[in-house]
Amino acid sequence: MGLYVDVKKNLHGFSLNIKFNTRNNIIGLLGASGSGKSMTLKCIAGLETPDSGKILLNGKTLYDSEKKINVPVRKRKVGFLFQNYALFPNMTVSQNISFALENMSRDEKERIVCEKIDMMNLNGLENRFPNQLSGGQQQRVAIARALAIEPEILLLDEPFSALDSHLRSKMEERLVYILDDYSGSAVFVSHNRDEVYRICRNIAIINKGMVENCGDRDYIFENPTTLATAQLTGCKNISRIKVLDENTVEALDWGCTLKTNKKVEGSPSYVGIRSHYITMDRSCQKENTFKCCVDYVNESPFTVAVYLNSVEKKPYSKIKALRWEISKEMWKKIKNLEQPWNMCISSKKLFLI
Repeated sequence: MGLYVDVKKNLHGFSLNIKFNTRNNIIGLLGASGSGKSMTLKCIAGLETPDSGKILLNGKTLYDSEKKINVPVRKRKVGFLFQNYALFPNMTVSQNISFALENMSRDEKERIVCEKIDMMNLNGLENRFPNQLSGGQQQRVAIARALAIEPEILLLDEPFSALDSHLRSKMEERLVYILDDYSGSAVFVSHNRDEVYRICRNIAIINKGMVENCGDRDYIFENPTTLATAQLTGCKNISRIKVLDENTVEALDWGCTLKTNKKVEGSPSYVGIRSHYITMDRSCQKENTFKCCVDYVNESPFTVAVYLNSVEKKPYSKIKALRWEISKEMWKKIKNLEQPWNMCISSKKLFLI
């Protein structure tokens, strides 16, 4: 049971070649804008027809190019939440929710509509039109409409992109609550790595129309295997390397030599370290410790990004800065310390790609 997708589709200047499967309740598709995430959802829903391949949902074939099977949209039992919600402007909240409810009595329709209105806290808004609703209210109506048909699969296309940060947080909490109680499959699409991580246990990294990684979110975040995966999962520190021996690489962009805790295998081109795995080592006794000076500082409300330049190379020449993320409290304690500082890069948290 679950969802299986293996499709190809050629578009003008772009080729979609997507393959993934999941037996879990929800999978997240993480990728940059234009990478093919939304097109993948449209193929699953039947709004777009692939050129070739196969789509299975709970053992049932929705699309199979070899067997010439292409189940119509209305028979796929798909709940689709679009980026712009796609509510009918000339219909009330109740009418929008009941739109896709077919072949049932009026009483049954009313029961389902009332149930979804209660679920999404839309009481009192039943007779309002979309232009009389806030963005968050419109989104709740769209989710209620998607759930009303009791879909076998929910397709969520960047559902929080039009909301401010406060509403995004509230709607994310509500969506997690809904998905916990939802027995079908779900595909959540986003270019926001934090959203995908919080909502989805399993993720697929989409890059230029292809799946580069698929599996457990924690494993993928800790062990990115491609440059695109490292970048999409938020790694800010990536350097070109020269392999010196089976446990040593030279980080060409950072101006330092690093020991790895695992044997260097294959022919990696880059080394990466996440910003919060860099630490200050005043004793200068830890492995992978080198001297650096602050290049510049970028402050946000609660954290500080400190950009560091290595001074190991002589004569000193400016190279690509390392990003170190710390709390504002820590920055206040160290910002006036004499430089250069001894900074340590954890060998256990380094990854090679």
